[in-house]
Amino acid sequence: MARPRSEDKRQAILQAATRLFAEEGLNAPTARIAKAAGVAEGTLFTYFASKDELMNRLYLELKGGLRAEMAPAPPVQAGLREQLRHAWHIYVRWGAAHPDLRQVLAQLGLSDRVSEATRAEGMQAFCDVALLLQTAMAQGGLRRQPPAFAAALMGAMAEATMDFLAREPAQADSTSEAGFTAFWNALTQG
Repeated sequence: MARPRSEDKRQAILQAATRLFAEEGLNAPTARIAKAAGVAEGTLFTYFASKDELMNRLYLELKGGLRAEMAPAPPVQAGLREQLRHAWHIYVRWGAAHPDLRQVLAQLGLSDRVSEATRAEGMQAFCDVALLLQTAMAQGGLRRQPPAFAAALMGAMAEATMDFLAREPAQADSTSEAGFTAFWNALTQG
């Protein structure tokens, strides 16, 4: 009879993978991940059938953790600008507080080992932000551009803001606000 899987072991594997991917990149061997998690390599494959499955699950775990940080959303009666501003500041704070998670999420986001289905599932957690962008565009508050471009622009500008926050943590609030202002100005009608 097979042993029941332990959530503690699963989490230990995901945490070890995150740490090693941050330190060594996505080529970190599963043997080292298993050792860092305190399990046998065969045990790793009991929880994740392949390294690709581990990477896909980790991608979703990281996206889910970020999404959990973004709740609760601002009141719906807040204007679109304030709702986007709220999402921006939470995302930037998360990235500044978790540089390793941010780094690994970026690596996984660029990896061809993360499937399109996994990417789509990960993005569904952020459909409310995408909806805010679409609503703002439909109401004429933003330049007419594809919502995916606006979301990519938001991500890139937030990443640049996080990089500056890492260098100048004492200026976190003003840097985050300046980043949001630049993002907003890039999207609004000129």
